[in-house]
Amino acid sequence: MEIFWCIVLLILGLIIIIKCGDWFVDAASWFAEISGIPKLIVGATIVSLATTLPELLVSLFAAISAKTQSNPELVDMAIGNAVGSVTANTGLILAIALICIPTAIKRSEYALKSVLLICASLVIALFGKFFNGVGILASICLLIIFGIAMCENIFMAIKNTKKEKELHLEEITKKIPEKSRKTIFINILKFITGAIGIVVGAELLKNNGQKLAEMCGVPTRIISVTIIAIGTSLPELVTTITAIVKKQASLSAGNIIGANIIDLTLILPICALIYGGNLPMTGAVSTIDLPACFIVTIVALIPTLITKKFSKIQGILLLILYICYVVLTSVS
Repeated sequence: MEIFWCIVLLILGLIIIIKCGDWFVDAASWFAEISGIPKLIVGATIVSLATTLPELLVSLFAAISAKTQSNPELVDMAIGNAVGSVTANTGLILAIALICIPTAIKRSEYALKSVLLICASLVIALFGKFFNGVGILASICLLIIFGIAMCENIFMAIKNTKKEKELHLEEITKKIPEKSRKTIFINILKFITGAIGIVVGAELLKNNGQKLAEMCGVPTRIISVTIIAIGTSLPELVTTITAIVKKQASLSAGNIIGANIIDLTLILPICALIYGGNLPMTGAVSTIDLPACFIVTIVALIPTLITKKFSKIQGILLLILYICYVVLTSVS
C-alpha cells in the first residue's frame, strides 16, 4: 500500500511540475514583453527553456539535498534525470516521431545545434570517464556551449522575422500585451502559483523517487534515468504528438535537439556548482548512462547531417537502442 501511495505522489509531482511550469513560463514571458523586451527574444530564450524546467528543478533539488544530506544516491538522481531525459527525448520521443513521419531537413537549420549537442554529449562522456564527474572545467565548457546555443536561437529568430517581412507571409505588427488590472492580476497569480507549484512538484518527484527506489531495492539512479526522466520529458512528448498530428516532424526534432542541449549544458553545470564545484559520477553513470546518451545522439544526428533527412530506419534503430538501454539499466 505504501508503494501505491508513493507512485501516486510521484505522478502527482509530475502533473504539478509540468502544469505549474507552463503557468510560470507564460507569466514570465508576459512580464518580459510588457517590460519592452522584444517578443522574438522572449521566444528564443524564455520559451526555449520552458520544456526543460521540470528536469532543471528535479536535478536542482536533488543536488541541494545531496549536498545537505551527504547522500551520493541523490547525486545520481541529479545526473541521471538530466542525462536520462536526453536519452529518452532522443531514443523514445524523437524515435516515435521519425517512425511516424520521416522528414527532410535544411542542413543549415540543424548543423550548429547538432554539432553543439554532439560536443556537449562528448564533453560529459569524456569527463565522466576520465575525471569521474563534471567539475569546473567541464562546467565552463558546457556553459560556453549553452551560450552559443542561446545566441543562435536569437540570431535565427531575428533572421526568420526578417524573412517573413520580406516575403510578406504575414503582417508583422508590434503587439503590446494587454495591461488591464484583470490581466495583471492573473499573470501575477500564475507567476506565484507556478513558482510554488514547480518547487512542490520537484520535491514530490525527488522524495518519492528516492522512496520508490528504496522500497523496490534498486539504486536511485535506475528510477531517475527511467521513470523520472521519461516523466519530466512529457512536455517534449506533447510537442511531438502535436507535431505528428500536424505532420511537422522537423519542428519536433528541432524542439528536442534544443531541449537536449539545455538539459546537458545548463542543468549539469548548475548542479555541479551547487554540489561544491564537482558533480561526481558513479561507475554505472559513466559506463552505461553517458555512453547510451552519446550513442543515441550520434545515431540521431550524424546520418541526418550527411543525408539531409531524418529517416524511419533511424527512428526504429533509436527505439531499439533505447529499449536495450532500459533493459540493461534494469538488470545492471
